[in-house]
Amino acid sequence: MSTPSDVPQPQQPGSQPPAGNVPPAGYEPPQGYPAQPEYQQPREAYGKPGGFQFQTPTDGPHNFNDVMPRGGLPGMFSVTGLPTKLKVSYWIWIIGGILGVLGSFFGLLDTLALFTVAPALATVVLLLVLVALGLAAAQIVLAVKMKEGKEWARLALTMVAGVSLVLAFLGGSMGEGIGNNWLGFLISAAATVLMWLPNSQAWFTAVKGCA
Repeated sequence: MSTPSDVPQPQQPGSQPPAGNVPPAGYEPPQGYPAQPEYQQPREAYGKPGGFQFQTPTDGPHNFNDVMPRGGLPGMFSVTGLPTKLKVSYWIWIIGGILGVLGSFFGLLDTLALFTVAPALATVVLLLVLVALGLAAAQIVLAVKMKEGKEWARLALTMVAGVSLVLAFLGGSMGEGIGNNWLGFLISAAATVLMWLPNSQAWFTAVKGCA
C-alpha cells in the first residue's frame, strides 16, 4: 500500500518538466495538469534592436503650397531647434544651391559664346547647364523643407546628391565649362551623410510624432 509520501506532489521533483522551453522526450504531465504550451520565438517588430530600417516617407506634398517654404525668405535663415549636424547639412545645401544658381548663369553666358564655334557641342552643354540650374534651385527649396522636418525632402536631397555625381562625370568628360564638379559632389555627399546620422534620424522621428 502506498503512503501519502510516495505520491508525487506538484512541488516535488519529477512531477513537473525540468526548466526550459521544451520537455524531455516521453514526458507526460501528471493527471490534472495541462500540457505545456508550445514555445514560440518572439519576433522583433523592427529588425535587429537598435538597427536602422529605411521606411518610405509618407509626408509627401499634396499640392504646390506644400512645397513652398514656410515663413517666406526670412524663414530660410532660422534654424532654431535643429541639431547641430542638421544645421551644418542645411547650410551646405543652401550655400551650395545659391552658388550653383550663380554658376549656372555664368555657364549660360559661356554657352552662348560657344554656339559661334561649335553649335552641336554648345547644345549639349546648354542642356547640362539648364539641368544644373534646375537642380540648384530645387536644392534650395528642398533644403528649406528638410529644415521643416519633411522626410520626403531629405530623400529628394539624397537623390540630388546622386544626380550631382552624374553631372560630375559628364562635366568632367567635357573638360572646361560646367565640368570638374567633383568638389560640389563631395560637399553634397557630406551634407547627405549628416542628414542620415542617428541624431538627425531621431529629430525627424520626433518631428513626425508631433505632427
